[in-house]
Amino acid sequence: MKKRFRSGLVLLGALSLVAAACGDDEGGSSDTTATTAAPGTTAGESAGGKVGFILPDSASSARPLIEAACAEAGIECVIQNAEGDKDNMATIADQMIADGVKVLAIVNLDSDSGAAIQEKAAAAGVKNIDYDRLTLGGFADAYVSFDNVAVGTAQGEGIIECLGGAGNVEGKKIIQLHGSPTDNNATLFKQGYQAAIEGSGLETVGEQAVPDWDNAEGGVIFEQLLTAAGGEIDGVLVANDGLSLAAQAVLADAGLTVPTTGQDATVEGLRAILAGTQCMTVYKPVVEEANGAVAAAVALLNGDEVPANTTINNEKADIPYVQAQVQPIYFDSVKIPVADGFVDAAEVCKGLEDKCAEAGIGPRAVGGDHCRPVLLSSSARHCAGLGRDLRLATLRPLVIAVCPRGRFRWGMMQGDG
Repeated sequence: MKKRFRSGLVLLGALSLVAAACGDDEGGSSDTTATTAAPGTTAGESAGGKVGFILPDSASSARPLIEAACAEAGIECVIQNAEGDKDNMATIADQMIADGVKVLAIVNLDSDSGAAIQEKAAAAGVKNIDYDRLTLGGFADAYVSFDNVAVGTAQGEGIIECLGGAGNVEGKKIIQLHGSPTDNNATLFKQGYQAAIEGSGLETVGEQAVPDWDNAEGGVIFEQLLTAAGGEIDGVLVANDGLSLAAQAVLADAGLTVPTTGQDATVEGLRAILAGTQCMTVYKPVVEEANGAVAAAVALLNGDEVPANTTINNEKADIPYVQAQVQPIYFDSVKIPVADGFVDAAEVCKGLEDKCAEAGIGPRAVGGDHCRPVLLSSSARHCAGLGRDLRLATLRPLVIAVCPRGRFRWGMMQGDG
């Protein structure tokens, strides 16, 4: 590989880095195949077949992370997006099965349509993976996701913390804005946060689920709930950042500022935390979820045991559950997803530089003249501050320093550039 660089990338230490490259992260519904052969083999040979991934949409696509994990594992992966259309997902699945995938991983749009896809795949001898969302009544051989009850628990504990902490919330009124009723993850989030606030003294004065996680509809629903409560609330327990931002807009129109929760550690959500209109979010390192899905696929291709850390019941059977962990994020911990390269520091801090400095995100993280150290614990990580996937040929963990001076491709460099 030709080694390319621009000034600002410095290897910290006496270790040798063979190569690195930042790849494109564009979405879209077009077919993408990621293939890298293991030494001495043809692509996919070491794991015995091809893997299909069907993602729900382009907006939330983990495509670059899956591509990187497949390349590292030396397997052939075909990745497509259903663009929120159940019929489209079924059509894509039919084509993948006809094209000979041996493992099919889907993020279902609802359990009924997902189960129908998996039943057809299983009948054709294809192994199934539930990726991110559990398909109730489905035919999955493994489930890979975050601890979704723990996500909800963090949100419930978060709203208590944001309203003064345990023992100080008696009689305070909240509205609960739940996720989609057809998404089992939303059910698990709700299970977690309602258990967390039970007995706390908080009073729920209104609650409703938002179909399909639609932010615009969520804003309408929240406005109705707020009106029904006479505008007398102290906080909002919200299932994700998008719905939280919709609620914040309604609150602003009503001249109110109260703590809200969120999930996903989006750029917009983190900016709202810095600005003081959102109190917390939940960070889910999606690179670990992508790596777990590919590891499960490799195991299923090889006929090996899935490297799960627990099991879960999908209303048909107990199946292996590769469970990734989550972390609550408040003002003083916004720097964590930034330091991980999960979000672009410049995007988070634009116009909020003083708040970023207060939160411990200094100019070195937002494109200043100096570099900042970044620990890469896996060989498939995001390029810090660039929103790009980073592939390392060798060496883990690795510490490098990154001076974010725009988007660029890079290779190995030692010394100053």
